Amino acid sequence: MSVLMISILLALAGAVLFTLIGLVSGTDETAIMVPFTLLVILLGAPPEAVFSFFMAAVLSKHLTHAIPTALMGVPGDTTAVPLIDHASALRRLGLPHVALRKMLSGGLIGAFIALPTAVLFGQFLGQFADFFKASSGLIFTLAAILIAYFSKGKWVSVLMIIPFAFFIKSIGTYSFSLTEKNLSISFFLGIAIGPMFSDILISLSSSARKSLVRSQAKEYHLAPENKSWKGFFPNPFRVLTARQTAHTAATSFVSSLTFAFSPVGMTSLMGEIVSSRNKGVYKKSTSSLATMNGVTESTYIAETVIPLLAFGIPLSPVALGPASPLFNAPPVFTSDPVNNLHNMLTPWDFFLYGLIGLLIATVIAYPFAMNYARTATVFVMKHISQEAIVGMFIGLVCLLAFHEAQLVGVMLTLIMATVGGLLNRVLGVSSGVQFMVFYGSTYMMAKLLGA
Repeated sequence: MSVLMISILLALAGAVLFTLIGLVSGTDETAIMVPFTLLVILLGAPPEAVFSFFMAAVLSKHLTHAIPTALMGVPGDTTAVPLIDHASALRRLGLPHVALRKMLSGGLIGAFIALPTAVLFGQFLGQFADFFKASSGLIFTLAAILIAYFSKGKWVSVLMIIPFAFFIKSIGTYSFSLTEKNLSISFFLGIAIGPMFSDILISLSSSARKSLVRSQAKEYHLAPENKSWKGFFPNPFRVLTARQTAHTAATSFVSSLTFAFSPVGMTSLMGEIVSSRNKGVYKKSTSSLATMNGVTESTYIAETVIPLLAFGIPLSPVALGPASPLFNAPPVFTSDPVNNLHNMLTPWDFFLYGLIGLLIATVIAYPFAMNYARTATVFVMKHISQEAIVGMFIGLVCLLAFHEAQLVGVMLTLIMATVGGLLNRVLGVSSGVQFMVFYGSTYMMAKLLGA
């Protein structure tokens, strides 16, 4: 079977899978995208097909995450959190369906602006690749400090960098003595599922469980579907006004260039800028939602493509989180030395196979969300257990860890999930900080201890 056909099939699988996952509120992008992307890589898919799968997954997830956000007032995932206020404002006006359509259309436009922008900017930055590769340890250390300072934990995140690096190197050295190889997949799988796993541990603790107990079940009131277009595939340029389209295009382009910044931060910033330029609750909310969902797409795509194409090392929050397997999935991909999609794909390949993923996701996720949002939401709320979804992800993670190092890999993953998850939940040391420390731990310990 040709590489092109495999890419189309995997993009189709990614689009269908993540369209459905996006319906489940509160799903963390890193925790769900890392295991499935790793699975595709370790099964031996061609690099082009892996990239198509990931692009289809990103667009599908960030289109359907709009459904619980707009209809239920619950963030579909981490990047949807900044959209809640504007979505809730339209729900109070009885217009959740309008919020959903604006978000979906904005996301679609943002994605197709981000891909060519990221490829071109990545080519430009590629001329500095040798410097970044030679200085990767120092860059990871400085980036860890910067991200830690601006994270939720702030100073405690900065203070935990060295202890956490020591912890990583310690259990890494011990696991090497048992397996005679350096483990990588088990480490970042543990970091990825940390917040999810810590919630399970807290629920099992008699002293900490009180923070999770609720006196009554939440109630959600869904508005009836209100279809105002003919056919199956509404034109996004007709859903948005010309002014909203211009705002979405401009903010998606700008946010595609700021690949080192937090996607949530850029989403909030661009939403505030657009909101300040509109008057009235309706115009403010609809314009902001279109813009912000466009930025969630553009930041994820650009923060994946630019570091991959230009440097081959993960130098963005997305590259350190959901896209990390594209950089480092031993023995297939490695970032030190660089042997990943950076070496295996040309700029044209990045554009072509990325476009395949986006087009297939558009055909699957966009009309599905536009036409069946309410029906799908009701089905998920009534019949899909969120606990079962969490269990499935943790089971898949354990399977991948076992594939890398048998029981040692599973134990290492659960240890990292425990420590990293509690650091995240209790102290606010984000997964991005933990991933950055993981990549820079060798450099830090070598400089401090000569180890």
